[in-house]
Amino acid sequence: MSVWQLVAVGLVMLLGLIGVLLPGVPGQAIVWAAVLWWALAENTPAALGVLIGATALLLLNQALKPLLPPRRPRESGAPRRTLLLGGIGAIAGFFVVPVVGAIAGYVGVIYGAERMRLGSRGAGWASVRSVMRATGYSVLVELFACLLVTGAWLGVLLRH
Repeated sequence: MSVWQLVAVGLVMLLGLIGVLLPGVPGQAIVWAAVLWWALAENTPAALGVLIGATALLLLNQALKPLLPPRRPRESGAPRRTLLLGGIGAIAGFFVVPVVGAIAGYVGVIYGAERMRLGSRGAGWASVRSVMRATGYSVLVELFACLLVTGAWLGVLLRH
């Protein structure tokens, strides 16, 4: 696979990660489709292993989705911009501090944005709790699954 194709696969995955944060965009399906595209083009045991693992993880995530609270972003009281910034913070945090950085990035950025918007530390934490109850858990679990798939893809690319 050429460098340009790998860049295109990476951009599609990034689009899928952002799609997880936006209502109505099938972010998981976009990430999976990018892995499928790459695995079929590479056709190596490592690529097929990533595809199988991604499929299993994303199917498990879909099966667990009904157990999580539904997304109700309007009930959180936080502006949509804050939720989008939190998702971007999770994506950045995942790559700065692998795996656990996603959670810290999501919660930390939401807290920072809400503290700036509301003006006090207590109001910022209250807003974080409200956001996590209304949307955070389901978004975070879905985003985390997609980030793990993306991380596995990157890991295989860097290993070769």
